[in-house]
Amino acid sequence: MLDVTPHTFVPAEPVTINPDPANFPIKGKSVSVRALLVGDRIDVAALERDESLKTISKLPLAFPAGENGLAVVFRYGVVVFIGLAQPEESEVLKNLKGRISGPFKTREREDETATIEISVEREDQIPAGGPIYVRDLALERLLLVAYALADSVVLARDEKEVASVFDTIEPFAAELAATGKTPGGRRTILKLIGEALLVQHRVSGRVAVAEDPDVLWDRPDLSRLYSRLKDEYELKERVESLNRKLTVISDTARALTDMSDTERSLRLELLIVGLIAFEIVITIGQLLVGKVG
Repeated sequence: MLDVTPHTFVPAEPVTINPDPANFPIKGKSVSVRALLVGDRIDVAALERDESLKTISKLPLAFPAGENGLAVVFRYGVVVFIGLAQPEESEVLKNLKGRISGPFKTREREDETATIEISVEREDQIPAGGPIYVRDLALERLLLVAYALADSVVLARDEKEVASVFDTIEPFAAELAATGKTPGGRRTILKLIGEALLVQHRVSGRVAVAEDPDVLWDRPDLSRLYSRLKDEYELKERVESLNRKLTVISDTARALTDMSDTERSLRLELLIVGLIAFEIVITIGQLLVGKVG
């Protein structure tokens, strides 16, 4: 299950951010951000050892890309492009191709876009349908936006997978309620249980959205910005909704397993009763033959 219980987490090592302006390409008054879910996992550890990337942050991993932008890579399969044009995004993905486990096809990829604008008067405000207003384009602020968008696209994927299982469970349960019999037999039940367990594994093992980003340990003054980002993308509410649905899926899988085991036990009991009855008939037959003889 996704862990939504607030807890204190101390990172194994301090957040490493390189504030050197020479390595920080973002300039101007506004910048576009796009988060893209490209696969199940990305080998971030291998990327950290790649000296050609000139990383400016390790938690999360961020490095300059394109002419005037950044790429932020998350281990749970998300790449966030900051200030990059489409061809520049494609070039980053091309370079990451060998590091992506379980890559998704283009049509299967979830994405989320946003615009960040500098506005001292409206600092840390996120109007509905509008840009994200910040005091400046400091790296830490950009990373917090990247975190929020990355979590949002992962949740979007998980929501679709859970909804798919629910679409299977609902007609199954309706037929069971109407007829009192399990439709499709044991094979159908086992297939449904497998789908339920698979989506539980994928969703619960992907990302712990409730955890605060490591960036906030060095910049607690940015907590308000991240709180508003979580509210804007309804991260907490979506995780809680997923948890409730996963609980239903888990209970359904357990109930189907018990039902299948009960039906199997009943068949075994009937078989045993049949064998006992057959043995009794044979015994009686032998007794009758003995008396006649």
